[in-house]
Amino acid sequence: MVAVLALGAEGVQVGTRFALTEESSASEAFKQKCISLNEGDTMLSLKKVSPTRMVKNDFYRQVQELEDKGASADELRSLLGRGRSKRGIFEGDLVEGELEIGQIASLIDSIVPAEQVVREMIKEYSEAVEKLNRIVF
Repeated sequence: MVAVLALGAEGVQVGTRFALTEESSASEAFKQKCISLNEGDTMLSLKKVSPTRMVKNDFYRQVQELEDKGASADELRSLLGRGRSKRGIFEGDLVEGELEIGQIASLIDSIVPAEQVVREMIKEYSEAVEKLNRIVF
């Protein structure tokens, strides 16, 4: 976080970590699936519609097959239909649902309270700033 702020960013997006907290309204099945992911278990897809990182499940493979055939944005939207991400993330359909999650998911191995996430972020931020302050130029 310190690095991107130093480069001029005004904030950071921390969606995946908060999606995998106790307070998150995501289904328990989705959360458990995400904390079991390994590197390479997600892929950026739906680039013609809205670039989305998804878990490689049956739905992802359907999307990929259409994209490989050169499907248009409208054809991809048709496959998505309505409520596909709700079905996957909030209703826990791990096979046919759209399971959107960030690349960082493979580094998360537990579901913790959001308060703990915030405390860890503050601690890591403070440690990074202290380390930078010790650098002599």
